[in-house]
Amino acid sequence: MTTLTSADGVRIHLHTWSPPVAPRAIVQIAHGMGEHARRYAPLAEALAARGFAVVADDHRGHGLSMHAGPGVLGEDGWNRLVDDLAMVSAHARAAHPYVPLVLLGHSLGSFAAQQYLLDHVRLVDAAVLCGTTALDGLFAHLATQGPDVMAAFNRPFEPARTAADWLSRDEAQVDAYLADPMCGFTLDDRAMGELAAAAARLTEPAGIPAGLPLYVMVGDRDPLNAGLALSDLLVERYGKAGLMDITYRPYPGARHELFNETNRADVVADLVEWLDRVV
Repeated sequence: MTTLTSADGVRIHLHTWSPPVAPRAIVQIAHGMGEHARRYAPLAEALAARGFAVVADDHRGHGLSMHAGPGVLGEDGWNRLVDDLAMVSAHARAAHPYVPLVLLGHSLGSFAAQQYLLDHVRLVDAAVLCGTTALDGLFAHLATQGPDVMAAFNRPFEPARTAADWLSRDEAQVDAYLADPMCGFTLDDRAMGELAAAAARLTEPAGIPAGLPLYVMVGDRDPLNAGLALSDLLVERYGKAGLMDITYRPYPGARHELFNETNRADVVADLVEWLDRVV
């Protein structure tokens, strides 16, 4: 276990997976809200077996980096979380110089990745946005759904077996999430307000190099996306910003956590095929 200390003194814990030979690229994973990096171990192990060095941090307020309670990011915590990702990128590049770095963000991690591409794009060679959406559109939708964010996400699947059916069609994966004491919370009010404020910046993703490869992967039953309308909008915005290498893959029937879905073997195979091309 490695730890890095952020600018405001928060210790950020890193999880790493190494390939059996010298890595041909680095994949940095940014996990979602109310979860932690170890949930991505199966994905990381699959990528490491194919020659990728994988690094994933527990975000501030999450997992082993939880410093002030679940979902509590601290003052200016959202921007600091994004800067933490840049700190992890620099650390990974120092450990594995002269190879490409791909940032893979899921859900909240994908929103952080969207902002990262505005603030720190020089550190990465490609990016993956998984379980992502146009954040401003998501907040506009949630404003009509009541204060319970998780209940709003689960509503399309009612009558539901559990309160987290929106995550995956795989019941075992849903049950593992519900049984995990480090899962199932939201950001605190201050951090959620900062995230909502950041959404306006993400509507115009200017300044990203046109040649940066971008992979957007979502389930077409993911409640974050209003039947793909919001992920369609996100991809359209990146195209209008000038990005020329955009791969957009919606998975029919899949819900939010693609790497924990019933078709996850196909999801990982598609990701590896894309990584092989861009690195």
